Amino acid sequence: MSDILYNDIPSLDLNDFRSNDPERKAEFVKALGDAYQNIGFVAVKNHGLSDELQEKLYNNVKEFFSLDDDVKKKYERPDIAGQRGYNGKMKEHAKGRNVGDLKEFYHVGQPNDSAHPITDKYPDNVWPKEVPEFKDSCLQAFKTLEQAGLDMLSAIAIHLGLPQNYFQDKASYGNSILRAIHYYPITNPDEVPDDAVRAAEHGDINLITLLMGASADGLQVLRKDGKWIPITALPDQIIVNVGDMLARLTNDKLKSTIHRVVNPPKEKMNTSRYSIPFFMHPRSEMDLTCLESCIDEDNPKQYEDMTAGEFLDQRLAEIGLKK
Repeated sequence: MSDILYNDIPSLDLNDFRSNDPERKAEFVKALGDAYQNIGFVAVKNHGLSDELQEKLYNNVKEFFSLDDDVKKKYERPDIAGQRGYNGKMKEHAKGRNVGDLKEFYHVGQPNDSAHPITDKYPDNVWPKEVPEFKDSCLQAFKTLEQAGLDMLSAIAIHLGLPQNYFQDKASYGNSILRAIHYYPITNPDEVPDDAVRAAEHGDINLITLLMGASADGLQVLRKDGKWIPITALPDQIIVNVGDMLARLTNDKLKSTIHRVVNPPKEKMNTSRYSIPFFMHPRSEMDLTCLESCIDEDNPKQYEDMTAGEFLDQRLAEIGLKK
């Protein structure tokens, strides 16, 4: 396949894949495969999130982050590397950097489900009592995005020549994270370290990331020719991109593309930006050994064998969340 240099990320309709029309389904898989082998990002509509749920969730998130820092800190869980609850300002940095990102965030993980014993292995979620609706809106969004993610992974499996259900037992009830991010206002930009940014250039850890619309511009992706292009989605779309685990599994056949959130102009640094990505992780025991079908003379095996849990632990240490 020839290289494609996108000026905008492709827009897809998940209903095409969910339909019973083989032609629509095949066209979706083809467009998704082309995008993921080149730029690693697509915009997707008919994902299942209603406007009402998104508005409710963002209102709850804004309400939480408006609380005093001392209140928010009650919900920190450093004992589990911040994988549940609140993570304070500048706690996380991109791999290879020491300066923290200009953000704070809240993690919601796989809810406990008595019908699925594996959920007992995950840490309990932490819920802020000051925002009673936060729990319900987060869990609704979590389950909706998890289902959309499973459908996206089914399309990816077909593109890779795998059985359509290849990822189902690996990603269903996986170690996924819904992250509510607040890029907080900077009242005095001159006091911020020169190289501090809202989110330094990085690749995501997980299989795929599903991102509902942010409250402001700023997300950029690094095209393979070295040009940064802005990522925008229509109001009815979410952004879905390849993470490092999927790139590792496919020996970089699918691209976990470097992206960042740039600072606004100085005169707008005193404004907030909110963003809510869903990081879709598999179960910790999933084997990320490169698929044999993705290894050949032109693309020799690039990664050592490890499980998803081992890779997650390694990366959490690299970004400063796990000591």
